[in-house]
Amino acid sequence: MKQLLRLTFLVTVFSIGCSRNPYKATNKSHKEQVKQLATTIRQLPELPIVSDSVKPAPYWVGTTNFNLRKPSYVIIHHTAQHSATQTLKTFTLPGTQVSSHYVIGKDGVVYQMLNDYLRSWHAGNSRWGNQLDMNSASIGIELDNTGFQYFDSLQINSLLVVLSKLKKEFSIPIANFIGHGDIAPTRKNDPNWRFPWELLAENGFGLWYDEVRDTVPVGFDAIAGLRIIGFDIRDTSAAILAFKRHFLQDTTKGMTPFAKEVLFNLHKKYY
Repeated sequence: MKQLLRLTFLVTVFSIGCSRNPYKATNKSHKEQVKQLATTIRQLPELPIVSDSVKPAPYWVGTTNFNLRKPSYVIIHHTAQHSATQTLKTFTLPGTQVSSHYVIGKDGVVYQMLNDYLRSWHAGNSRWGNQLDMNSASIGIELDNTGFQYFDSLQINSLLVVLSKLKKEFSIPIANFIGHGDIAPTRKNDPNWRFPWELLAENGFGLWYDEVRDTVPVGFDAIAGLRIIGFDIRDTSAAILAFKRHFLQDTTKGMTPFAKEVLFNLHKKYY
């Protein structure tokens, strides 16, 4: 019995030792940066505003009606790397200048890397409708995937749980669950065409088209339709490809009759 207890103790100690956080150093840096941001938020504007043409206010007046900015979009990515561990490492190296709020492994493990209210560097040069700074308006979620793989069911299940939390907490509209390739069609294709957008839509995250659709009228302008949905149409070929990848799992070029039919259906259904 004593030997069994001793063995149990040793296994426990070994497990604790193996489970030590390898990101202890970068976590410390993270906390320091958060502390610096908190200091900035606490600072009051200097008085007066220095200008010969502006009369200074006699005193500072702090409003009682405010809160933190909150995200209104969720952007889904694939990591284009070979493991969640590799991605976590990438997102903790200052030189990479890239990050996300969440990383979800193939095994369904969810790593939250940043407070939802803080601005992650995941979207880069991107646009959706009139929103030009997607980093400031969105939550970034990275799925461990090389870009050439299907997405594991455990991973998708965890994603749905995270999306449910975010949608409820921030009242994010259904239409605002989109992909990196949607907002940066000339640069990105993630999540790749294998991503189950239809399944997400069935759960209330993102738009989807009807099985039964009307005939497209002769005068329907597909390019204008893409713009209304949110796509950046400055490069029409890239916008069409991004649309087809998202809704049709199609990576061929050009607006096909079927793609136009789906686009028209989405307009009638949501716009």
